[in-house]
Amino acid sequence: MKNTFFLLLLLGIFFYANAQQKPVFQKLRYEDDFTYLKADSTKTPYEKIKYIPLGKNDKYYASIGGEARLQYTYTVNNKWGDESDDDGYLLSRYLLHANVQLGVFRTFFQLQSSLANGKTDPSPVDENQLDIHQAFLDIDFIRKENEQLTLRFGRQEMSYGSQRLVAVREGPNSRLAFDGLKLFYKKNNWQSDAFFTHPIANKQGTFNDSFNENAKFWGSYTVIHKVPFIQNIDLYYLGLWKSRAVFDDAVGAENRQSIGTRIWKNKGNWKYDFEGVYQFGNINQRTISAWTISSFACYTFENIKYTPEIGLKTEIISGDKNSGDGYLQTFNPLYPRGAYFGLVALIGPSNLVDVHPSINFSLSEKWGLGIDYDIFWRQTISDGIYAPNMQLLYSGKDTTERFIGSQLISNVNYDMNNHLGFTLETGWFNAGSFLKEVGSGKDYFYAALTAQFKF
Repeated sequence: MKNTFFLLLLLGIFFYANAQQKPVFQKLRYEDDFTYLKADSTKTPYEKIKYIPLGKNDKYYASIGGEARLQYTYTVNNKWGDESDDDGYLLSRYLLHANVQLGVFRTFFQLQSSLANGKTDPSPVDENQLDIHQAFLDIDFIRKENEQLTLRFGRQEMSYGSQRLVAVREGPNSRLAFDGLKLFYKKNNWQSDAFFTHPIANKQGTFNDSFNENAKFWGSYTVIHKVPFIQNIDLYYLGLWKSRAVFDDAVGAENRQSIGTRIWKNKGNWKYDFEGVYQFGNINQRTISAWTISSFACYTFENIKYTPEIGLKTEIISGDKNSGDGYLQTFNPLYPRGAYFGLVALIGPSNLVDVHPSINFSLSEKWGLGIDYDIFWRQTISDGIYAPNMQLLYSGKDTTERFIGSQLISNVNYDMNNHLGFTLETGWFNAGSFLKEVGSGKDYFYAALTAQFKF
């Protein structure tokens, strides 16, 4: 492990020294843009792989990139004492991609390898030795400075809004991709996407993540910027079909529709994010009627040392009201970011009420410190609690206790340069009366050191 961390350190120093300009890496790597290098006749060895001309036409070029992430985690009292501890385990993830632009055509190909060392019975999300993570073709029907119409088909990552419903699952070891079609249109201050996909079900092994016939995911997502007074607004519809879903009060084929809106602002001293979603549909002759409302607001004190940012997030996420009544009110977060409430992500956003104050400090250009505290209750006492992937953790049918517990997390970030960063995160979950009644109810602790290198 020490040798691998040392190798990442050397790579970070080497690539930083070989870049004349600071590269910007996007969360979705197919959005990286290195076309600014086409006018540079004195490119470094690193910059030569970031922009590779494919002829005299400057609309024909290629780019190569990738990343590696190592994450060592130590835990105490897994699942609040109801699962055996792994003591410590190392997760590693490697991504390598190539982007080729040929005029109105563009291809993107990415491999992913996720490995788990020291983890007992790892899931496919923890360990997926080697597979094709993304492979898609773009066709541009319109490509202007302020307007674009593109059709994309193939295996691709998707991420929308605050990543509460659609994300790449960055927190866990294996990122999430979808097989399907997407048509997106951009013009001036707005963008609208429409897609139909099958989410990938990862399998352990090599090149065996086949087409998933057991789930379908479709919808449309529109973002409008520079709206008077509210700044930005998202409007969306999302549809989900799964051949088998398991809830505390329903098991069977799930057909669920989600409609929602989000109002947000992410620049300036004041930032905010307000979102509401309603879900309807059916599962095993039960009618789905679920919802969530969330709010987040924070303020940055620029004139105070270390520019503290104080934030408050609150959420109400519906759970099932009554067992066996022909209705299901349990909210399904669809495909959210994996680390929803902290890196280890003990519980997911279903049947919850949570209050989440936080404070962050910019100690220097490279160092950051964050502390947040989260308090959880069940929204209804008839429903259980779930993991982020909607696995039922504990049923709520045999208890009336509502308080789940509280969680304190701290993280220290060090960005050595644009290529290499380190994060140390520690978390303590104080088990509440619900966890103590349905299980062992021991307090949970984890510490995780992450190193991430990008090129």
